[in-house]
Amino acid sequence: MLIRLGYEIAINCAQPTPIVALLDIHQSRRQDIKRQTRMLTSPAVPTRPYSDLFGNTCRRFTAPAGGVRILYDAVVEDSGEHDAANTLAQETPVENLPDDVLCYLLGSRYCETDHLMGLAWELFGHLPPGWARVQAIVDYVHARLSFGYGYARATRTAAQAHEERVGVCRDFAHLAITFCRCMNIPARYVNGYLGDIGVPADPAPMDFSAWMEAYLDGKWYSFDPRHNIPRIGRVVIARGRDATDVPLLHTFGPHSLSTFKVWTYEQETPATQPPVRRVDRLIGNHLIS
Repeated sequence: MLIRLGYEIAINCAQPTPIVALLDIHQSRRQDIKRQTRMLTSPAVPTRPYSDLFGNTCRRFTAPAGGVRILYDAVVEDSGEHDAANTLAQETPVENLPDDVLCYLLGSRYCETDHLMGLAWELFGHLPPGWARVQAIVDYVHARLSFGYGYARATRTAAQAHEERVGVCRDFAHLAITFCRCMNIPARYVNGYLGDIGVPADPAPMDFSAWMEAYLDGKWYSFDPRHNIPRIGRVVIARGRDATDVPLLHTFGPHSLSTFKVWTYEQETPATQPPVRRVDRLIGNHLIS
């Protein structure tokens, strides 16, 4: 199947403002891109790509005084299959984990394992290790938190989300990631495109979304605490320890958001204009899902 996706984002800046954008499709999906524009800016400004410590493609540029508008549109080929599942997958003992996976066991800015360690073992320590334990964590988070865009707060941590029992997709991911790490299961944060493909239309659509990946039997598997059902058509943008590592836009100066549009839909959907949905909010210097 073919997925049409893209975005239009505009910010206002009173003065020239350096920006790092993590909006490029992840290199693991580059071979699936059938057509794309480059990241267009208005007014035109030079952009320079680089790879961060996690292998994500970032772009540096400076928005001029007055602001900048950025646009992108692409068609990506997808298998049309649901998220991979392996209910027999087992946990890998810490001593056998690859070196580059160990960092996903540690606490991070939004995933404070020290605060939730005791609770994690109380809730999940008696469960069979492996896939069943990760799924139980995801089930718990899905039931524990209530979703709503009005609940977005850039400073909310996993422990705070657990206490407040509300959040947006990133809070669901952070809490599940933290519980997994507490149980010595490596887990990492993922953001990307996720349209309503193969599911009923959602009144709170998630064209840009956040989910998690857990490391089992030597492979990373996608889990989605927000939706908690296998989905079709995830297109990864970036991966990291938590949302701190992968903001869609990070600005080094004051700004305001004036436009945010994103589209993700199956190419065969007849439309002269992509469906436009407001899915995220700009809080502080981070565009968060």
